[in-house]
Amino acid sequence: MMLLLVLGWKIIMDYKTSGVDIEAGRSFVDTIKDTVKSTHAPEVLGGFGGFNGMMKIPAGYENPILVSGTDGVGTKVHVAELNATGDPSVMRGIGIDLVAMCVNDVITCGAKPLYFLDYICTSNLKLYGDLVTELVDGIAEGCKQSGCSLLGGETAEHPRRLSMVDPIKDLAGFCTGIVEQSEIIDGSLIRESDVVIGIESSGVHSNGFSLIRDMLFRHKIFLSEMPELLNPTTIYAPLIANLLEDFPIMGMANITGGGIPENLPRCLPDGCEARVNYDSWRMPELFSKIMLAGEIPPEEMKNVFNLGIGYCLVVPENVATDVQLRIHGHGLQSWVIGDIIHKGK
Repeated sequence: MMLLLVLGWKIIMDYKTSGVDIEAGRSFVDTIKDTVKSTHAPEVLGGFGGFNGMMKIPAGYENPILVSGTDGVGTKVHVAELNATGDPSVMRGIGIDLVAMCVNDVITCGAKPLYFLDYICTSNLKLYGDLVTELVDGIAEGCKQSGCSLLGGETAEHPRRLSMVDPIKDLAGFCTGIVEQSEIIDGSLIRESDVVIGIESSGVHSNGFSLIRDMLFRHKIFLSEMPELLNPTTIYAPLIANLLEDFPIMGMANITGGGIPENLPRCLPDGCEARVNYDSWRMPELFSKIMLAGEIPPEEMKNVFNLGIGYCLVVPENVATDVQLRIHGHGLQSWVIGDIIHKGK
């Protein structure tokens, strides 16, 4: 505490008058405690609220490899905030998005998600506590869908430093998974004539929202006209874990920013490329709405959005039908959207 003399008056300053409410922070931690603990696997060690989180390596691994990934939801959180002040539950979907963006990257090598950490920055925890609580509820739900533990995180309060317009100033997640070293999927076994299976997305997922936000404001479009923009990102972890038990999967790609053209090649070995047929699946109506409303060229749509394909598998052609039947059994649609050829062919 320090004293500041102004016109002869003593003004006592403390953390609260500077914009950080310690009591609100303690109350928030108490609010989310049970939610966080509900995600914990038996391997989690220690209590809640310590300086760190600890977890035992699960039994059954001979040469376990830890796999990590970090990501955010970009400006989707700011689009969600357009509705969140009237309906805080909108932020629950953003919490699921945050987990999905990290988990869906980690599982591309065959890893099983182990634990998740989050970082949430708000301008005023007391004012926006309901929004942040819904956000954590969504993160916990995403962890449960993924089969990983919410091991810890940081909730920061940054008053005055940034605009007060956006309740959530920053949002990031971090996931760690585990895979047996001999079972790592790195694309090295992909061969010519393998096929690419595209699995449906739930919508835009969490990419391209800077363009979407610009489109909404520039063309005076209300979010209520496109509510499906906020559909939570599909978490593919349970499906992939099931497929890996019975099928040879040569490579996987999480279709995020940059669409199929940027992400599918990331799982391919040197000398190979994917020949994708964009007419092999029907682009969801949402993407047609975005293209028309924003007057966005088709090529730009391909290079920004997933266009209805959220995740890709590369598999031998002879197992493709069975893999698709299994995917359908998990309630998702899929299509053979291309094949693997020698680069330059």
